[in-house]
Amino acid sequence: LANPDSAFFIIDDLQRLKRLAEELGFDVPLAEIRDPAETNDVFAKALPVLHRALKVEPVPGHPDPENTGAIIDSITLAVEMVMAGQAAAVVTNPIHKKSLYDAGFQFPGHTEFLAKLAGIDTPPVMMLASSDLKVVPVSVHVSMAQAIADLSIDTIVALSTITARALEKDFAISAPRLAVAGLNPHAGEGGGMGMEESRIIAPAIAKLQELGIDARGPWPPDTLFHAAARETYDTAICMYHDQALIPIKTIDFDGAVNVTLGLPFVRTSPDHGTAYDIAGTGKARETSLLAALQMASDIAARRSQ
Repeated sequence: LANPDSAFFIIDDLQRLKRLAEELGFDVPLAEIRDPAETNDVFAKALPVLHRALKVEPVPGHPDPENTGAIIDSITLAVEMVMAGQAAAVVTNPIHKKSLYDAGFQFPGHTEFLAKLAGIDTPPVMMLASSDLKVVPVSVHVSMAQAIADLSIDTIVALSTITARALEKDFAISAPRLAVAGLNPHAGEGGGMGMEESRIIAPAIAKLQELGIDARGPWPPDTLFHAAARETYDTAICMYHDQALIPIKTIDFDGAVNVTLGLPFVRTSPDHGTAYDIAGTGKARETSLLAALQMASDIAARRSQ
């Protein structure tokens, strides 16, 4: 985003975009810019594109490792611009992680790479947010076995603290309420179905309350996401990736947005992946990307006040 008022530019290969628009029959005027400062003047009549050439012509749905460097460079450039105050926020599109891994990319995903570029030591936090639900997973792109092994009091406290601060600053929620999910069925059933709730999750909640954060639980995960329950909290702190993402994608797949908390700049992205099976067909829905753009603009505007 060039500014908090939703004028935005895209970092991409201009010729690639022109070819795609022509092939799909989209009447989308495109205009090259050389500086983000040009965005406002161009945006009213065309989509501003900061041109960065790909190494080889891409085939929709078939990632080419020759283009991996250009993808990484575009992410790096976006962060440099927002850190320099040339842009108000970064909205990233989905990346094909395996292609990047095969080319030597050393990060699990966007979030960890952005943290490295930003020069922060505290791991950033992934939130999925929509108008109906906000969720934060304690673990992200690791196996279930690893997620359980990594679960700790300190991790839950640190992640929940970052979440509570972001809810105040970025979402204008003055007294955020956190609902902390259990790990096991029935939140452990008093130890009969697992001890993580009593040994890890409940002590973490107690520490959060000592810090003045309204955190409650651990709640049984299977009843945490129905409509009545969602009225009682602002964000659900979930113990692993799918515990968080299944409910929000079921409730609002098209409108949910990935928001990275804990970075020194605003970053959002759509809540879905690359969808290579329909790439280049014109069938993909743009709704989550539009929601990501709008949420980035809203958060950037709040931070600028």
